[in-house]
Amino acid sequence: MSLESAINIPIDSEQSVPKTAITINTPSKLAYQDIKDGLSKWRIWMLLAYQDIKLRYRRSVLGPFWITLSMAITVYSMGYLYGHLFHTSLQTYFPFLVAGMLAWALISTQVTELTDAFIAAEGLIKQLKLPYSLYIHRVATRNIIIFFHNVLVIIPILLIFHESVKINSNTLLLIPSLLIVYINSIIYGLILAMIGARYRDIPQIIKSLIQVAFFLTPVMWNPSVLPPNDRYLVLLNPFYAFVELLRAPLTGLAPTLTVYMMTATVTAIGAAVAFKMFRHYRARIVYWL
Repeated sequence: MSLESAINIPIDSEQSVPKTAITINTPSKLAYQDIKDGLSKWRIWMLLAYQDIKLRYRRSVLGPFWITLSMAITVYSMGYLYGHLFHTSLQTYFPFLVAGMLAWALISTQVTELTDAFIAAEGLIKQLKLPYSLYIHRVATRNIIIFFHNVLVIIPILLIFHESVKINSNTLLLIPSLLIVYINSIIYGLILAMIGARYRDIPQIIKSLIQVAFFLTPVMWNPSVLPPNDRYLVLLNPFYAFVELLRAPLTGLAPTLTVYMMTATVTAIGAAVAFKMFRHYRARIVYWL
């Protein structure tokens, strides 16, 4: 008996040994896998978002409805004051302002809080191996939940000013509008969170710019007050497009085609920039914290 048969090793060993394929994870694949895993772990970021709201108002009688009460006091007092200052009918101005403030509260909060998303989750990022995009979903979902609390503010307005504002089939457009806002929150949240983690002055700068953007965006004032030759400036404001995307359904109207075109353009540009940045800088995020 030969040595080969005694130890049960085939002579042609090169054909019997399986060849394992070596897979190389490129930055693009890792970025794509991170985004995919973040979506699949929706139970985690939903629970974290709920826990954030619960902890914020722990031992409070009204709980998260303090947000609703604060919003109600703000918009009702502003509506009465600015309605008289602008010499406009409260029948049309009140719904316009309340719906605009609800939309702006969601959009501005998303921008400011998403800039701090990675910084606020520093402990979890350093201790647990979870997708980075999960923390963006956490913040975006938390603010969407708060938005649904705030929507209760517009119900008395719809009842009091029912002659000018009515709930109809256009109100259902609020659902796809919120989906568009959520998608953009994830897209631009990745961009802002990475920049905010790398440069710690950016969150403060963003908060200051958001205050300026509030007065430049038709939230309290109607674009019709501008001269006809200057109204195109409003259409170039992306914040106005997203505010109108939510305000129109809340007041029983459908967003215009111009609004949809602007939001689609902003979404496409943001998606390209976000993926490129996330692909290049994803591995450095933990070192910036």
